Amino acid sequence: MQDYQLTVDKFLDHAAKWFPDVEVVEAAAGSVARRETYAQLRDRGNRLSGALLSLGVKPGDRIATLAWNTLQHFEIYYAAMGVGLVCHTLNPRLTADHLAEMIREAQDRVVAVSQDLLPLLDRVIELCPIIQHVIVLEAEGRAKPIGSTKLWTLEELRSERGCQTRWGDFDENAPAGLCYTSGTTGPPKGVLYTHRSNYLHTLRALQADAMAITADDVVLVAVPMFHANGWGLPFAGPAVGAKLVLPGRSTDGASLARLMRDEKVTIAIGVQTVWLGVADHLDESGGQAPTDLKRIIIGGSSCPDNLIRRMEEGLGAYVRTSWGMTELSPLGTIAPPTPGAASASGRPIMGLDLKLTDASGATLPDQRGQVGHLWVKGASVLDRYFEADAASLDDEGYFNTGDLAEIDAAGNLSIRGRSKDLIKSGGEWINPAEIEAIIGRDAAVSLVAVISTPHDKWGERPLLIVQPQAGNAVHGRTLVNSLRGKVADWWIPERIAQVDAMPLSGSGKIDKNRLREEVEAGRIVGEPVGA
Repeated sequence: MQDYQLTVDKFLDHAAKWFPDVEVVEAAAGSVARRETYAQLRDRGNRLSGALLSLGVKPGDRIATLAWNTLQHFEIYYAAMGVGLVCHTLNPRLTADHLAEMIREAQDRVVAVSQDLLPLLDRVIELCPIIQHVIVLEAEGRAKPIGSTKLWTLEELRSERGCQTRWGDFDENAPAGLCYTSGTTGPPKGVLYTHRSNYLHTLRALQADAMAITADDVVLVAVPMFHANGWGLPFAGPAVGAKLVLPGRSTDGASLARLMRDEKVTIAIGVQTVWLGVADHLDESGGQAPTDLKRIIIGGSSCPDNLIRRMEEGLGAYVRTSWGMTELSPLGTIAPPTPGAASASGRPIMGLDLKLTDASGATLPDQRGQVGHLWVKGASVLDRYFEADAASLDDEGYFNTGDLAEIDAAGNLSIRGRSKDLIKSGGEWINPAEIEAIIGRDAAVSLVAVISTPHDKWGERPLLIVQPQAGNAVHGRTLVNSLRGKVADWWIPERIAQVDAMPLSGSGKIDKNRLREEVEAGRIVGEPVGA
């Protein structure tokens, strides 16, 4: 058979040849800002590759991006990866100190940045003398240096130094991307993706029982491109010639609802909080649901059934739940592409295997119908963290996800919480996810989290924190009573706190670390239930 290297540049090559006129659309402030065809993107990205190499970087070096979901960010993806550079996506919602720590570890000498994020990057540069070149993605004209750091606009760099460049002239096991975990359950750690892992992940995601994207689809990419390869959508879209719609940073409900209608979006992909925002907007404005929308794919955290029903009723499309991790590239499991199948996170797609163990790592003899610690194995699964000396696998090659999970008789996975989130009260374990799932069914509750708080007698006790639905009041006694008979009495929280808005991580998950900090600082105060 032919020696055909599995490198991600081939996706855009394929789209430019066979779907040259299909567009990638970027929106800004609710209106369409720019449109480019796959043929144009391939040409612009390829010439940008030559410009990047002229800055003195070489294959294997990391180029950082600090940017939103824009066409320029899409171009940087392929311009870097196409010539063997590593695209290191940075989360703009992190602090300058955290970003600087990542840049120093990755040894990024070139950073591409959205113009509105320049003030943040200014603070980062003060901590990172290693940065030599900054590329401002949306600006026009010539740019001025920041101290000793050379500043370019993207078009200035491309016009002055761009040239046609050979793509894919390297081994498929070469690194392609670097992304750090969100850090909501511990310090961020780098995950280094290879071309081969991204290529195989794309084929897995496109299967009929997975994302099932086709050339007939218009896909709204509401998941950030700085998070876990944008869930692989910058690769999957051109791989099948689907039209992609990028919202920029306009992810409020009104902007997304308008964008879905104007661009005739058929599949919308992102975390649940984004689509709840769209549903809230349509409820408040009396607007009509997007008529072309067929499916919503959500992930990031467990979603209660009542919120799924609310999204389906408000947006006129059926919701598919999924589970994944940065360490998995990120897709792990996904519910079938049929209505009414979203009660669990679905089965793993070919190319990924799961197993459940006890707390010591011993494989459970019965893998169905009981909660265990979830381990995964596959071609797109982490072997070790970036710059780590040792692999993060067990003797059979499985990676410990840190999740607690259950697999039903049909093989569908349900996440039952994070092992690090377990609360030890009086020497016994409380699982916050089970409490959250029950409370989340209440129609008055928008978001819910349960965290541990210190207790003189029991060591730790659960604190219930809720964000009410707009225009609704929540009553602590009612919520607590809904738990009775469903969990052990000693699991039931004695205190509840209400917040206007849950703190969210860059990936859209509830940030429990920040909740704990707010509680410790006294900015969130739990009141006795029924008070």
